[in-house]
Amino acid sequence: MKWRDFSSARAKALASAKPAGALMALATLAMACSPVFNWREVPVGESLVAMLPCKPDRAERSLPIGPATVPIDMAGCEAGGATFAVARLPGGDASQAEARLAAWRQAAKSPWAGAQLAEAPWTLPRAATAPAPWALDVTNAAADGRPAEAHLRWFAGPDGQGGIMLYQAMVLGRPSAADAAETFFDGLRLR
Repeated sequence: MKWRDFSSARAKALASAKPAGALMALATLAMACSPVFNWREVPVGESLVAMLPCKPDRAERSLPIGPATVPIDMAGCEAGGATFAVARLPGGDASQAEARLAAWRQAAKSPWAGAQLAEAPWTLPRAATAPAPWALDVTNAAADGRPAEAHLRWFAGPDGQGGIMLYQAMVLGRPSAADAAETFFDGLRLR
C-alpha cells in the first residue's frame, strides 16, 4: 500500500468513527501522558538518591531534636492521595548521631498518640549500622487532620565530609496504588 492510499484509508476511518469512540481514544491518550505516579530519581544531598512519584518541592527549616535545634532540609511531593518525602539532618559524629536519631524518632511518634504503631528494624543497602535503620508504620490514626496511615523509615549514611547524615523517608496517607510506598522505599539508594 502506498502512503497516499494509507492516508486516504485512515482519513475515511476517522471520518466514519463515532464521536464517543474518538473521545474515548483521546481520554485514554491523555491518561497515558499524565500518570498519577511519574517516578523519577531525585538527589537528596550528596549521598542519597530517592525515587519520588512527582516533581518535588524542597524546604529547609530548624527542628528541635532533644536539647538542640538542628537544620533540616527535605524534598517531597504529593501524588495519588499521599505525601512522599525525604528529610535529612546532620548527625554529627557517631556518638551524636545515635542520640539525634533516637530523638528524631521519638519526636515523629508523638503526634500519633492513640494510633496503632508498629516499629521494627529495617534494612537499606549501604546504610550505616549505627545508628541502625528503623521502621515505623502507623495505622488507624485519629481523624483530627492527620493522615489515617503513615510509613516512616530512618537511616544514616555518610555526609560526604567524614561525618554522618541522618535521613527520614516517609509516606503520609494511603496512596491510590497499592505498591507506591514499596516502590518509594525500594528506590532509596545511598551512594
